[in-house]
Amino acid sequence: MATIRSSTAADLPAITAIYAHHVLYGTGTFETTPPSEADMATRRADVLGKGLPYLVAEEGGQVLGFAYCQWFKPRPAYRFSAEDSIYLHPDAAGKGVGKQLLAALAAEAESVGIRKLIAVIGDSGNAGSIGVHRSLGFTPAGQFKSCGWKFGRWLDIVLMEKALGAGDSAPPPEGA
Repeated sequence: MATIRSSTAADLPAITAIYAHHVLYGTGTFETTPPSEADMATRRADVLGKGLPYLVAEEGGQVLGFAYCQWFKPRPAYRFSAEDSIYLHPDAAGKGVGKQLLAALAAEAESVGIRKLIAVIGDSGNAGSIGVHRSLGFTPAGQFKSCGWKFGRWLDIVLMEKALGAGDSAPPPEGA
């Protein structure tokens, strides 16, 4: 079993390499040019600066994957909804690391007041991501057809959602 922990600046080379693999060979992200390590550091700092979790899965000193959440939209009314992102090293796929990482991310998101976690999954054929989200209680919320063009084909986006904590059964705390 992997160790799940908060990411550190020292994890950025591994995070950058994992993400670059998905940019170059996968459809889970619609980016087409891998960001630099400096770009990934800026993105990580933005997430952490908002008080949101940015986690890694590690085993034997090797980063096997990373996950974070970011505000779903920047407007204040969305402040209780966040979009999750999760990427695994290719060698870690299918070994339960994604489920472990996503479960930890959901728990961390709930602990900082997130009430709705939203998955925006690139490619309706992305069975691994859809499956791991479903296994953790995410439910389908819709699909956008043919909204991304990558690798010479149109790609869909699958939307899934999961209520965290009290969800919408109670208002957020006063002043939140």
